[in-house]
Parts: sequence; C-alpha cells; structure tokens
Amino acid sequence: MGDDIMRIRQMTIQDDQAVADLVRSSLSHFGLDIPGTAYFDPQLDHLFEFYQQEQSGYFVLVDDNNHAVGGCGFAEYDGPVAELQKLYISPVAQGHGASRQLVVRAESAARAAGFQQMYLETHHSLTVACQLYPKLGYQPLPGPLADGPHTTMDRFFLKSL
Repeated sequence: MGDDIMRIRQMTIQDDQAVADLVRSSLSHFGLDIPGTAYFDPQLDHLFEFYQQEQSGYFVLVDDNNHAVGGCGFAEYDGPVAELQKLYISPVAQGHGASRQLVVRAESAARAAGFQQMYLETHHSLTVACQLYPKLGYQPLPGPLADGPHTTMDRFFLKSL
C-alpha cells in the first residue's frame, strides 16, 4: 500500500471471501482460532448480507486493485449502543493508520444511524488493538455489557459518540 492514500468504501458482496479469510488468518495468527471468537461466527462467510440489516454497516480498506485488505463494522448492540465489530487489517496494510481510519468511519456511520455509544470486545493478546482503543477515546470496562457469543474476549471498551 506504500504511502498511497488509503481508500475506504462500503463492503460489497464481492468482498465476502476476502474479509472472511482476513478475519480467520488474523485470529489464527494470534492463536484465537478457537470457539468463543469471531472465527466461528455463523455469518462470517456472508458478512455483506449480515451488514444489510438496518442500523449496521461494514467498511473495507482496499488496495490499488480494489481488493479488501482491512475492514471494520458496526451493528446494534442494545438500544442506543452500537458494537464496533471485526476490525482486522492485513499485514501488508498495517502501520499506516488504517485501523484508526476504519474505526472513525464506523463511528461516524453509527452516529449518523442514531447511536449514542460504541461498545467493543477484544482480547488481551491483541496488544495493538488494546493500545489503540484508549487513544481513540474508548474507556475500559470491568466486564462485558451483556453475555454474548464471544466468550473468549476479555477486554471491553465503551465510547460516547
């Protein structure tokens, strides 16, 4: 990706396989290809369809060939709270501020959809993510807001939009 301006766009159905592969390879890299993570989400191979629901969205970072090399989404969590979901960046696109740009894009869309807060869950072994979220204004929580399917996650954050 070099020093080119990164391009972020809404996910299309053509991105399904690339995003699913990115999520799985990222989780495998950190030893998180286990139950209780997004690795086994039933909708992972059909994220485009999943994010067509009202008050949700998924954005992809694309390379010069319009191939997804990163992504981040949001969906309703509970009432005025949205959940930041599936922030993953390919190693070739890391280190250029892509995560920050994707999170800001998802936050903006969630705010426009009427959400007042953004919640997220991550894992302590994802140290870059755990360091990024506080820099973006996320406050750590002592535990999850509610019980959910990602029981392996052990770091929780919340931000007012």
